[in-house]
Amino acid sequence: MIKVVLLVTTVTLSCLLFYKSANNPLNMVSLWKTDCYSSKTINETSLETVQKREPVSELERVLMNAAMEDNTVIITALNEAWVKPNSTFDVFRESFKAGIGTEILLKHVIAVCLDKHAYDRCIEVHPHCYLINVTDSDQLSGPNRFMTPGYLKLIWRRMDLLKEVLGLGYNFIFTDADILWLRDPFPRFFRDADFQITCDDYNGKPSDKNNHVNSGFTYVKANNRTLSFYKFWIRSSRKFPGKHDQDVFNLIKNKQFVLKLGINIRFLDTVYFGGFCQPSRDINVVNTMHANCCIGLDNKVNNLKAALEDWKRYVSLNTTVSETKWNIPPKCGY
Repeated sequence: MIKVVLLVTTVTLSCLLFYKSANNPLNMVSLWKTDCYSSKTINETSLETVQKREPVSELERVLMNAAMEDNTVIITALNEAWVKPNSTFDVFRESFKAGIGTEILLKHVIAVCLDKHAYDRCIEVHPHCYLINVTDSDQLSGPNRFMTPGYLKLIWRRMDLLKEVLGLGYNFIFTDADILWLRDPFPRFFRDADFQITCDDYNGKPSDKNNHVNSGFTYVKANNRTLSFYKFWIRSSRKFPGKHDQDVFNLIKNKQFVLKLGINIRFLDTVYFGGFCQPSRDINVVNTMHANCCIGLDNKVNNLKAALEDWKRYVSLNTTVSETKWNIPPKCGY
């Protein structure tokens, strides 16, 4: 009889223990292993623990809604002049729809609006719009020709925002709105790079810092190296007043601070990431086309439309072509 009571007691205690452990799986593991791991998933290259949480700012809300599964977003910057009907933003969006494997990426694009007029127009046509500081929108809303005070203010305002995006743990592709997206660029990126940037002129060496860069298209992974680099880049702009981000990049890229960071920088081939400075030589593989070396907003829009029509004709042929011909005037307005 005593044996029966002991048996029943043992079974009852075992069941209770199993029940509690089932409700807390970590307790079950701790019976066998005292060194338990956190249930949170850590991304070794990210700035923060990957976990679902409520956004604490409007920027975070937009980032969370637009992000890919790996916390990557595509960001462009717009002002009133660029977002008007039939202007740059419309051509930009049309290129995603006409591109190969790019339309699905459009839902991950965040349009950062530099004035209220741009924001009002953006929300009419695009799902992810974010209105940045509007206290000086009168200086940011116009065409802002290259190297004017309004242009420089726009550039450094954009850089501040990108630093903030990295600080929130999001990878990003920054793309100027005067870029045609013709193919999905992700297969062409270097997997081990922290920071990748396009070139006006490419010398054939992806790790050579002597490449002539164009910061209108960058792919940046969120980690401590890139965040520190962006902070240093922005801080350095105060030492070089009147310089835009590309000039400052060239002035700091070999600084000891940057070298100590160990940031892996790669430069993107213009065959795949072309522009009007150096158009892609092969339409069969080109991913993006940038209206760089093109002065004036009207000039940019007209020549982007011409290049997009060339692309549509190519796609309609449904075959490779032996010779690339872009309907772009030499130097596009110089």
